[in-house]
Amino acid sequence: MGVERKASDPTSSQVQHSTSKDEKRDSANYPDKVTNNGSNELCLQLEQPPPSIPYTTFTQSQKRQLRLLLGFATITSPLTATIYFPLLPLLRTHFDTSAQAINLTLTIYIIFQALSPAIFGPLSDSIGRRLVYLITLTLYALGNLGLALNQSNYAALLVLRALQSLGASSALAVSYGVVADVCVPSERGRMLGPVSMALNLGACVGPVVGGSVAWTSGSYEWVFWTLVIVGAVLWLGVGLFLPETARVLVSNGGPDADRRWWEESWFAVFKDWLLDEECKGRTKKKEGGNMGDAVVPSRKSIWQQCRFVNPLACLRVMFHLDTFFALWMQGSFYVVDYTVAAVMPDIFKDVYHFNELQIGLTYIPRGVGIIAGGYCIGKIMDHNYKTVAKNIGWNIDEVAGDDLQHFPIERARARGSYFLLIISTAVLIGYGWAVTQHVHFAVILILQFIQGSMGCCFYNTYNALLVDVFPQSPSTAAAAASIVRYAMAAAGIAMLQPLLDALNRGWYFTILGLWSGSCGALAVLVIEKKGMYWRTQRVEKKEQAALRMEASSR
Repeated sequence: MGVERKASDPTSSQVQHSTSKDEKRDSANYPDKVTNNGSNELCLQLEQPPPSIPYTTFTQSQKRQLRLLLGFATITSPLTATIYFPLLPLLRTHFDTSAQAINLTLTIYIIFQALSPAIFGPLSDSIGRRLVYLITLTLYALGNLGLALNQSNYAALLVLRALQSLGASSALAVSYGVVADVCVPSERGRMLGPVSMALNLGACVGPVVGGSVAWTSGSYEWVFWTLVIVGAVLWLGVGLFLPETARVLVSNGGPDADRRWWEESWFAVFKDWLLDEECKGRTKKKEGGNMGDAVVPSRKSIWQQCRFVNPLACLRVMFHLDTFFALWMQGSFYVVDYTVAAVMPDIFKDVYHFNELQIGLTYIPRGVGIIAGGYCIGKIMDHNYKTVAKNIGWNIDEVAGDDLQHFPIERARARGSYFLLIISTAVLIGYGWAVTQHVHFAVILILQFIQGSMGCCFYNTYNALLVDVFPQSPSTAAAAASIVRYAMAAAGIAMLQPLLDALNRGWYFTILGLWSGSCGALAVLVIEKKGMYWRTQRVEKKEQAALRMEASSR
């Protein structure tokens, strides 16, 4: 309905115009109309533009449910990786083989940690998040079932570890895709924070459980049976409550979305089955409300969608200038985090003479730090986004989402990174020399808490940036981050022992701290100064290539 103002009133004749391009466009598309109100006075009737199409139709309650589901789904990879370390001596004894042969199972797990996101990340951008979750959790449960039943076959152990890793390791990439599907950029931090907390709970609990097994029993089978139960419960939870969210399939998830039967949660299917057709029609009409005319994507068959999936698509992400430095940030601090986790058993055994159970317990402060860092950085990311928007006079659209093509998202995500780099560098240097000087172990645990929280802040922030700059394929971008992260971690672990043999722990962590801090500061500087420019160039080149391809096909 129009808003009337009398033309004779000079104060009311001033129309407030926003400086944003979208509002100027709306002002041009919906001009004012001059009408007669019947009292010989001209009245200015302002036509209102239609409401913005909402970015998502998921309610806050549904997003909270998604946070819970995503958190528990992503727990599989860190839980499975860390619970295995204390079991290595038991496995060597049980399979009557060498330490090198058992360590090969670790190598295979890491290899498939990198391969799994490369396969299932792009696949989830094409065929959907829900179906990929169900497939990977099935593989995960079957792998753990085989490990629990395998008693003596070493070759089967290798194959089943690969299957276990393949099913567990893509969850993070797919989860980042779900967050990008249902959250506008200004709100992604508050959803990524809790997901990260749940993710790192696995890294915290895993060593404790594994250490308890190694200390209290001479058997490992029940650990794999526990993981079978975890996989089955997660599979059931995803099947019951997770609807399809991929925007390429269901747009903003509104009532007009053309969901296929496997894209609906089983709970929703059961609820619809209980309703008659007339009741369903009324309910959908009511729930839909004024959601705007969201564009519903045209649908292809599931086989056509799979045909266009390129598992190597995520590799291209690594070679764009605007993403290379973001990948470096999250990868380099994952190296730091993985290195600290790898040296902890030797430190507490050789220096402080802890047993296996006590060593497992020393991972708790670091895990708590990671969880705390994940929660805090989610809040900080949203605050930084709002601060940068305010500084440049940007009006945040929390309904339809901001067009990041014209927003300096790189500045928003990188804000405050220098301060965190200073803390991280100081903690790593202090950690190395504190261990060398044999200070009280409580100091070591406190430093591990701080280091865990700093590392989580860095790779959560820059993972979010990667998802932001690839809005059409967020899981593919997250998969690229996983490949870089695991590849750099593998290289770091390979160089760990030779460097420790050549240097003492104090100098090793001093070099590690200065390397991560100085290279990180340079990467942040480049991201802030050049990131948006390079991103704009990449997007323009992609659009020009698409136009040339379209013209050549005519």
